[in-house]
Amino acid sequence: MTDTTSEATNGSAAKTDSILHSATTSAQEAAKTATAAAQDAAKTVTETSSSLYAQAKDAIGQAVETTIEAVKEHPVAAAAIGAGVAATVAGAAFGVSKLLEDDEPAQAGKAKSKA
Repeated sequence: MTDTTSEATNGSAAKTDSILHSATTSAQEAAKTATAAAQDAAKTVTETSSSLYAQAKDAIGQAVETTIEAVKEHPVAAAAIGAGVAATVAGAAFGVSKLLEDDEPAQAGKAKSKA
């Protein structure tokens, strides 16, 4: 009876080892496949971002060149536009500063007039 139990135990252990080995092998293969897919994706992202960077760089360079040419051709208009932009920014900054001022001095004046 002991021999039968021992054989059954050894058979179960062998089957368990076989299943574990198969599962380990499958997991390793899946990890290799996932790693390869991730590396391919990273390569694609790198290539795409490099291409987009080059396109953006070219577009910005062309915009700067066009702006410089326009300023050289129409310096008075460019100066007027610059002055208008500066006045707009200054006016916006002044307006924001007035909106952000504390109302405490106005409230303090009201309190004094009631007393």
